[in-house]
Amino acid sequence: MPTVEFAPFTSQVDPTFWHALTDLKIDVLKLSDESLPVYASYSAGKVIKDRETGGEVELPGRIVLAKDGFSDDFRVQNGVRVTGTFKNFNTIEDFKNADKKGMFNDEASKIWDAIQTRSTKLLNHYLLITFADLKKYKFHYWFAFPGFVMRPPWTTEEVIDAAGALGEGVLSSIQTQLKSQPDPNPAFFLVRTTPSGETSIAPVEEYETFFKGVPSEHQTISFLDPSTSPTHPGWPLRNLLTYLRALYPSSTASVRVLAWRDLEKVEGQGEWRSKFLVVSAPIEETKEGRPEAVGWERTAGRLVPKVADLGPMMDPKRLASQAVDLNLKLMRWRILPDLQLEKMQNTRCLLLGAGTLGCYVARSLMAWGVRKITLVDSGRVSFSNPVRQPLFEFEDCLGGGKPKAESAAEALKRVYPDIDATGHTLSIPMPGHPIPAGSVAQTKKDVEKLEALFDEHDAVFLLMDSRESRWLPSVLGKAKGKIVLNAALGFDSYLVMRHGPRGGEDKKEEERLGCYYCNDIVAPTDSLTDRTLDQMCTVTRPGLAPLASATAVEILASLVQHPDGINAAAPPPNVDLNSDAAEKTAGVLGVVPHQVRGFLAQFRSINLVGRAYDKCTGCSETVLKAYETQGFDMLLKAFNDQKYLEQLTGLDKLFDESEAAMESVDWVEEGDEDDF
Repeated sequence: MPTVEFAPFTSQVDPTFWHALTDLKIDVLKLSDESLPVYASYSAGKVIKDRETGGEVELPGRIVLAKDGFSDDFRVQNGVRVTGTFKNFNTIEDFKNADKKGMFNDEASKIWDAIQTRSTKLLNHYLLITFADLKKYKFHYWFAFPGFVMRPPWTTEEVIDAAGALGEGVLSSIQTQLKSQPDPNPAFFLVRTTPSGETSIAPVEEYETFFKGVPSEHQTISFLDPSTSPTHPGWPLRNLLTYLRALYPSSTASVRVLAWRDLEKVEGQGEWRSKFLVVSAPIEETKEGRPEAVGWERTAGRLVPKVADLGPMMDPKRLASQAVDLNLKLMRWRILPDLQLEKMQNTRCLLLGAGTLGCYVARSLMAWGVRKITLVDSGRVSFSNPVRQPLFEFEDCLGGGKPKAESAAEALKRVYPDIDATGHTLSIPMPGHPIPAGSVAQTKKDVEKLEALFDEHDAVFLLMDSRESRWLPSVLGKAKGKIVLNAALGFDSYLVMRHGPRGGEDKKEEERLGCYYCNDIVAPTDSLTDRTLDQMCTVTRPGLAPLASATAVEILASLVQHPDGINAAAPPPNVDLNSDAAEKTAGVLGVVPHQVRGFLAQFRSINLVGRAYDKCTGCSETVLKAYETQGFDMLLKAFNDQKYLEQLTGLDKLFDESEAAMESVDWVEEGDEDDF
């Protein structure tokens, strides 16, 4: 008799599975190559009609993996749930050189061990090995479906229609009983008939009791058949027959088999598609140990892995977004497992100034995965800008120049389409720059817009050219509890600092970190009028701005990763940053300095701590409470009256007291002393 040939399993991996693997690899597995359970499903094969030709098209049931393949809650609505072993390799070399024979034999042994416990749960068990190239979104993979080889092999005379062999009544009864069970799609089941035409079904595990005293011609084993071949039953039958021969050798010299393919048949409609065959194999002395197994999936007839290339079919924007996240998440694999990237990504950043500093800060924020960046500037792109400000090009200068803020935001979107970048052309009112009566209404609107922008953001970067332009943002940032970072450039030196948070009632003034104005004993005033050309332009060494900008962004990153956030303490001054005293103030990314001053001429930087000043014109409680109670009226006084802030904070009295103290000193002038 001809040898039974089993139609092998074939795999079908939905792209959503590869997306799930990407997330699992980046966020969970990282560098781990441990094996994991993976879940798939298969159903009965189908035969459909081609609408154009009218011919029949066979659609065999495949092992299907989708996005929920790694979920323990994996459920199947119309098919069989299959459990497998998944192993991902970290390099393509590891994937190619893996001990595939050893892994295959390990999985075959799991199936054999389960058979010894009389369980059918692992008869369809499979192995999936992969290598995920997450840079190119290529996934190398290979399935194995271990199936045992019988020696001598199973044979059969022919495969015939089940309706003719068993009768349509039996098949209809089987279908009805399956639908009434909690699991209407068992992978394997037993069928018992009686001479009177009664039919009953049971799990294969009940073989001994269910068939006790039943003549062999009324015993049938059945399996959900993924095959559509008229002559070859599906792969699950191979291990089912091995199960029966291993546990019940005396009664399995000849076995009646129903290949159940009518999972979706509607009663009374269409023909029955299930097949029937009688298989036989000589009963020989049982050999110890498991039988030989085969089952690596073939690709185009060859024993080679498959490759799923998702790059061409993915949305380029999604590719860019995942690539940005990938580079950041790799930090957590070896170096910083406690890094919480979502904290930085969700920080909404407002950049006041879209010049050299603003451009570099924006690029660094994008590199950290920040999703929302808003730029504010009142200028237009000039011909001197593109070579120093990387978000602008020559075309941006033509026709009088594009508005800087809007142009920079458009450039950010070209770099990274998923970024939420917007630009606003806005003039920031400044102390020492009086507001004409006719411009008060517009100035009030500008202030209200700036206040609204502060409310919509978490961190604010002060990146303007003049000292006095930072005053209003400093006041707003402190009053609204925002993270404020300041960056300022000299010719070959820079200052980057974070403004300290507002002090509570339990916080002493000397414990608070200062702001940009805390070291001043005069109010900010007009520094823009009557300047020469070199004073009107930011004249600095070209490499200075990238250094200062990167430092400002890294301070923000360190601050949001710190468990105390905006309240993170600065490392003590004049202390080794590797010392225990400094380490006590450190967060995930290390210490969070208050000020960093860099000196390019010496290629060095120093960390400083500046305490808050109770008479500060930018952050003292006197100024903050005046703003909170008087609003725009208080700000207008500060803009129009150069002495207002000094009078409000008491700096004028301090100055008068200092002058009086100086005058009261009995100075000894040269020539008044006696000669010795």
